[in-house]
Amino acid sequence: MASTEGLVPITRAYLAKFYDKYSFAPLSEDVDRLSNELRKCYRSFLTELPNRAGEELLISEMEWTPPHKIDENLWRNREQIEEILFLLEKRNWPMKLKGHATSADTAIATTVERLDAEMHGILTAVQSFQSASTEKIFNMVVTYMPQDFRCSLFKQQRERSERRKQAEVDAVISSGGSIRDKYSLLWKQQMERRRQLAQLGSASGVYKTLVKYLVGVPEVLLDFVRQINDHHGPMEEQRQRYGPPLYQLTSMTISIQIFLKMWWRHFDEVKLSKDDLLSLVEQSIHVYGSEFKRFLVFLGEVFENSPFLIPAEEAGAAELNQSDDFMEAVIPAGKTHEVRLTVDSVNSYIAWDFKLTSGKDVGFCLELISHSGESNPIIPYQRYESSQGNFCTPIAGIYKLVWDNSYSTFYKKSLRYKVDSIPPVIDTTQLDASNEETILDAN
Repeated sequence: MASTEGLVPITRAYLAKFYDKYSFAPLSEDVDRLSNELRKCYRSFLTELPNRAGEELLISEMEWTPPHKIDENLWRNREQIEEILFLLEKRNWPMKLKGHATSADTAIATTVERLDAEMHGILTAVQSFQSASTEKIFNMVVTYMPQDFRCSLFKQQRERSERRKQAEVDAVISSGGSIRDKYSLLWKQQMERRRQLAQLGSASGVYKTLVKYLVGVPEVLLDFVRQINDHHGPMEEQRQRYGPPLYQLTSMTISIQIFLKMWWRHFDEVKLSKDDLLSLVEQSIHVYGSEFKRFLVFLGEVFENSPFLIPAEEAGAAELNQSDDFMEAVIPAGKTHEVRLTVDSVNSYIAWDFKLTSGKDVGFCLELISHSGESNPIIPYQRYESSQGNFCTPIAGIYKLVWDNSYSTFYKKSLRYKVDSIPPVIDTTQLDASNEETILDAN
């Protein structure tokens, strides 16, 4: 486990200074120019050509405003890229274009196939960026967690959660759901990931029993995951700095998608030159792809170099908040100190952390109390100055932690300790189901 001593989470003020070193060069003027041309064209389609079923929805999309969050914009771009790729598939071309009725149609078909490959490259770029960003956050959290059962449970919970999410996406696709349905679910799942990070930070939900009373999980790590996505937290500085160019690109990809959809619907009716329309969509996709990839490379560099935890002095913190929930006990010479924990479930964990603040060592063992009241050794007796550990319980029952100073004739021992029993980690879906049942029962 990496040390967090002297560190605090990044602050918005710190990021403001850090981002001064990373200035994003303005987008090409072609982004605005081409976006305006696309909008002008598809609006002319609406006014000059007969409306088709479903085009009212396209009209509402024309007035759509990009979201504020960086990651939501990235998901929106992915959605629009997939919508464009759907239109570029040969099976979705206009009938006349499929048949290569003229030499001009053949030339258009060749260009469309090239644009399809270009859009697939853009999709791969944004998918890779999102995966790398997710892994960076996860690996940072893991780096600062104790490298024991807590870390393993955290990883297992994430793996189960991601498998469930992928199964949900697969179910939507196999049932004939639209691209919009798919991305509505993907964004909902992204919000669930955020809630899980917040749960980890505030020790609530599925992570409550894993974190809240456990020793060794740094408070600074919990503070970080709790506040990182706050509306006015550190990431708001990133949105203010780098959001505007991304918002332009999001609007542009929506304009490309609407333009292409309208052109395909009215392919035989448009009065404008097909060569001019093809040139417009070709330029637009090329400029969008080039600028969007440039933005992703830039943001990836910023993200790669941006720290999550920084020295307190750099954050301007006068002091660190110290809150550790440790208990204290004085063990007289010839006496013992005992703590009993009731464990209700198999595969629960008993965790402990203790240290003597006076005295050389103290005996320690863990015992299981039988129904008849007899003590059965679980962790054998040994003397320690300090110890941190855990034990996975094979059965439910009462467990006793014993600190022994009976061997000392004259010297008392001062002990600081923290112990708890942690039920097995329950998957989020199980928690949601049980919560729903509780609400129904209450009603």
